[in-house]
Amino acid sequence: MADTKNKPVENKTPANEEKKKKTGGSKPDLASIGGVLVAFGGILGGLMMEGGKVTDVAQITAAFIVLGGTFGAVMISMPLPIVLGALKRFRDVFFDASVEPSGAVDEIIGYATKARKGGIVSLEAEAEKIKDPFLRKALNLAVDGTDLQELRKMMELETSIEYERTEAEAKVYESAGGYSPTIGIIGAVLGLIQVMKHLSNIEEVGHGIAVAFVATVYGVGMANIILLPAATKIKARAKRELDMRELVVEGVVGIVEGLNPKLIRSKLEAWTSGPEVKKPAKEADNKKKKEQKVAPKAPAAPAAA
Repeated sequence: MADTKNKPVENKTPANEEKKKKTGGSKPDLASIGGVLVAFGGILGGLMMEGGKVTDVAQITAAFIVLGGTFGAVMISMPLPIVLGALKRFRDVFFDASVEPSGAVDEIIGYATKARKGGIVSLEAEAEKIKDPFLRKALNLAVDGTDLQELRKMMELETSIEYERTEAEAKVYESAGGYSPTIGIIGAVLGLIQVMKHLSNIEEVGHGIAVAFVATVYGVGMANIILLPAATKIKARAKRELDMRELVVEGVVGIVEGLNPKLIRSKLEAWTSGPEVKKPAKEADNKKKKEQKVAPKAPAAPAAA
């Protein structure tokens, strides 16, 4: 019989399993995958219902012209590091690696509870084990005693830079979506030029015209099914990441201020309730801070005669 006394028992309680689901790694984006399948299925299905065949639009030459021309135009219009970053970012269209807000709130509340009992210095050992680099950096700054305003400024600057970088990478796909249909027209014109060389053969002319317009289909289809939707999805991911980072900053600031964990949870609930709830709450908080900054000083008492 195997000795199981000294083996660590993995804690597989429902609460821990649920937390793993919330904070787990990358998972397939069913909306993106399903959307591509539905789009191509509808287009090819409609083609076949009209009596056409898939081979009618399977033209390697047209694909080569559209893909090569579009990619070349993007490289001319965008810096190369941004283009390479956008190619890596394409994975985010079909895989979602973001953390659920409720999972992040639970994690922050756990640190807030420990800090309230043992002081913020008690988080020093745990801060190094945090997987999220943004939260890890924010907590390390808090543990090191960084001024609260300086901490907020540093983390907001990092958030702004990352958001702008992601926006620039999304614009790569927007630009490609603008160039692609035009490159498709160029491909169609090139095909028609070849057709004009064989006007003596009517059958070959008809077939050549049909093939020539496949490039236009590729250009318009790629722009409206892949490129422009990819840009929109990347922007949506960036906005969600921006919200998550704002949540982290507010949570860490609450820990530094020594707020009650229940109060911190109540403050962060706006991020788990959706944008329509978070926006008014955030605007009210910003208005309050602005009023505190511009509040007039009390007039000095007049000197005694």
